[in-house]
Order: sequence, then C-alpha cells, then structure tokens
Amino acid sequence: MSQKSYDNSPSLYLIPTPIGNLDDITLRTIKTLEQVEVIFAEDTRVTANLLKHLNISKKLISNHNYNETDNHDKLLEYLKNGKDVGIVTDRGTPVISDPGYELVKVAIENNYNVIALPGPTALIPALIVSGLEPSPFLFYGFLNNKEEKRKKELENLKKLDFTIIFYESPHRVEKTLNNMLQVLGDRKISISREISKKFEEVYRGKISTIINDVSNVKGELVLVLEKNKEENNYDNLTIVEHVNLYIKEGYDVKESIKKTSQDRQISKNEVYKIYHNIN
Repeated sequence: MSQKSYDNSPSLYLIPTPIGNLDDITLRTIKTLEQVEVIFAEDTRVTANLLKHLNISKKLISNHNYNETDNHDKLLEYLKNGKDVGIVTDRGTPVISDPGYELVKVAIENNYNVIALPGPTALIPALIVSGLEPSPFLFYGFLNNKEEKRKKELENLKKLDFTIIFYESPHRVEKTLNNMLQVLGDRKISISREISKKFEEVYRGKISTIINDVSNVKGELVLVLEKNKEENNYDNLTIVEHVNLYIKEGYDVKESIKKTSQDRQISKNEVYKIYHNIN
C-alpha cells in the first residue's frame, strides 16, 4: 500500500527508529524510508548502518543540533520540487530531546505537511514499568548540566502534582539524584536502563536507596519521579511569612515575592505591597 500523504502532496516525515532492539521497527517505518527522496539524519553513519541492515539506499544529509537551522533551504528545495523528505535521529523519535524541531517549524511555516509516524521512544516504556501513577505525567527531558541551574529547575518542579519523566546520562545521574533528594525530598523513583536492549534493567525505590545502586551504572537512563505528595497549603502563614520562607531557602526578595504570588494565585503587586507594608 502506498505511503503517500493524505493529500498526495510532498511531505516531511518524522520517522522513529529503534532505541535498541531492531525488531521494534515497524513495517510503515520501513516503507517510508524506502519512499522518501532524502533523509536528514542526526548521525549519517548511524543511519547508514540501519539502512544497510534494511537493504535500503538513500541520500543522507547531516542534521544535528549545531547545523539544523542551516538545513532550512535544503529541506524547502526538496519539498518545492515535489520530493518527500524524512527525518531520523540516532535512536527513537525525532524532536523528543533530539533534532528535528527546526525543520518541522520551517515546513509548517511554508504550508507543507508534517507527518509523524508512531514508533519507539524511551519515555513511555519507562513510565508504564515504573509502578508509579501514570497520569497526569510531565515529560521534562534533560535537566541542565550545571548544578545550580539544575537545582533551580527542580525548585520550579517541586510543587507540581505530576509524575515527572527525565532523561539522564550515567556519568551525571548520581549528582542529579542527590540534587533531587536535597530539593524535592525522598520521593519514590524508577530508573530504567538500556530499554529494549540486552542488559535492560529497572531500579525502583526511594531516591536515597537508589543512589548507591546506580553509582556505577552504564547506558542510557530514564528517570520516572513520583509526583508531589505534600499539601500546598499556606493558610497557616501570613504573606510576609510566606515570602520570608522563600528568602530563607536562598531566593532574593523579588523572586520570593513572585513565587509567593504564584502559590497563592494573587498578583505580584499585591504581595509586594503587603510585604513592604505599602497602603
């Protein structure tokens, strides 16, 4: 059956590829790889190996985080000439913590179809094997690699009533877990390693107990974190006490006023006036 787009016009296809086990590739993915004129690939060597395994020969164009904006004109040239174009990353689904967003955006802005194929991605398998509440969930991706910025990100996530999914590298996971323990408290967590690969493994428990288990872990990691269980109840605090609570945590006055206004769902101006005793 033809894989042409629903209106038979040239289209940009987002093509997921296996994150480990090559048996996870779909028939539609294979047909689409055969159909497209050219493939924009995160690493052309990785994609070339996959295509060789599938007995498919295609032109490959490098498309990674550092050159994606330079590929706008190349993409549009193919689409204007009536050619279907594919995007793949090294593993998993394009755009999800991988290149692809810039090309999707320019295709949409120029009124071309963008068609996403369902397929492999690490976050959903990690969520459904975690044993934690599956919904609502928030996919965050990678935290900042600088510790102070990472801790600030975690502070912003602290009060959310969502199960949160992170990607993390093995060399940084111990530091990240310590930051989570410090900022978020000792929550339940699940860490999936090497999903769909030979040495696939899942660690489950409290953050404090898992830190030691993964200190020397190798492979790609997905962290699934228990949602906030604390009651966000500030009725026992005055607004001044509420602001001062954040100041004690290390925030400056301006940021403390902003966070208090968000917690109480009132304007920053109102909190500012009360805190500074302005009538």
